[in-house]
Amino acid sequence: MSRRKLSLSALTVLELTPPQMVECAARAGYDFVGLRLLPATDTEVRHEIVGATRLKRETLAALRDTGIGVLDAEILRLKPDTDVAAYEPMLATAAELGARYVLVAGNDPDESRTAARLAALCDLAQPYGLSPSLEPMPWTDAKDIVQGARIVRAAGRANTGLIVDPIHFDRAGSSTVALADLPREWFGYLQFCDAPAERPTDLDTLLYQARAERMIPGEGGLDLTGILRALPEDLPLSIETPMNQWARSADALTRATRLREATLAVLEAAHAKE
Repeated sequence: MSRRKLSLSALTVLELTPPQMVECAARAGYDFVGLRLLPATDTEVRHEIVGATRLKRETLAALRDTGIGVLDAEILRLKPDTDVAAYEPMLATAAELGARYVLVAGNDPDESRTAARLAALCDLAQPYGLSPSLEPMPWTDAKDIVQGARIVRAAGRANTGLIVDPIHFDRAGSSTVALADLPREWFGYLQFCDAPAERPTDLDTLLYQARAERMIPGEGGLDLTGILRALPEDLPLSIETPMNQWARSADALTRATRLREATLAVLEAAHAKE
């Protein structure tokens, strides 16, 4: 079995600065890192990395020193009032850092407008060699794989696609059969985590699990093997496993190393079942 490339997602080690994330990924044995250039929420720390900043220069130096690549950059939200052109500085920085994909969230109830804005974002990103990819999340307006596929199809651009996150995939009730039927070229990488089999019944718990308390791959109840089998077997895995309680007693390197080892064990077990 050829070893998949593994990436350390920013959300897994969000207490670190971007250059620290790069160094942590290198020390823990990853191939890539994911960087959050724009915060996901208003309360999240904002790193001054977009544009000609000291932090960007430090991150570029860390990437050069370690040989780590940047798999993806986060996070662009398509809202009813989004001006897509305003995202160009972020795209330029993502490209300078060597990112391949940009994570996009759909936060507009008008699906046709979301598709049009995704198309415009793809056109803006194309000269930078970036693929803005939509991640369905059950609390957003692009809730599941079926809806995400409609939006990507309507956008009609070659440099877009879908990002599957196992916890969002499961909580939205998405089907691995439906996933396997989608065009292979829509998928550039797969996020990876685990979670309790029981689905939350309220939004607060849903959000809390997703943003703060996931589980080590292989220790929860998600159908990780089914998701792996439904997608191309060479996709890089972005390990996105925020575990705030664990983070109180274990540093980022310890967690990143353990998560990498657990992911490799899940991959080995999934391969053995084939």
